[in-house]
Amino acid sequence: MTHTTSNPKIHEGRNLKRFREMLGIKQDFLAFELGEDWNQQKVSLLELKEKIDANILEQVSAILKIPAEAIRNFDEDQAINNIACNFSGNAVNNNGVNIQHINPIDKIIQLHEEKIALYERMLKEKDEMMGRLERLIGEINR
Repeated sequence: MTHTTSNPKIHEGRNLKRFREMLGIKQDFLAFELGEDWNQQKVSLLELKEKIDANILEQVSAILKIPAEAIRNFDEDQAINNIACNFSGNAVNNNGVNIQHINPIDKIIQLHEEKIALYERMLKEKDEMMGRLERLIGEINR
């Protein structure tokens, strides 16, 4: 009997979508980061693919700042089973030990929102600079 490491239930496009949504990243932003050949519709089609080309997967994983293997190997059923087995109800007994839970996803989302705000400020400054330059060119041409 041979065992394969590939799980037929794993859908790389769906995994990509889940990670992208967890990080709060829009398809438009991902398309912008992937380059001029990409748009929102193309990213949407990519998320429908069961298997994603390795080069594209590497680019996307770099943009999302997660390992490509996470997208390749994420199995939703195993994740749900893990959560159900380890955290069902409030059955975890801490024996008086204070455990502090820090959720890195919340921090990533906060940093991403700050990045978006910075990007929007930069775009606004660029638009203002373009307006000033256009006025200067108009004055020079008169």
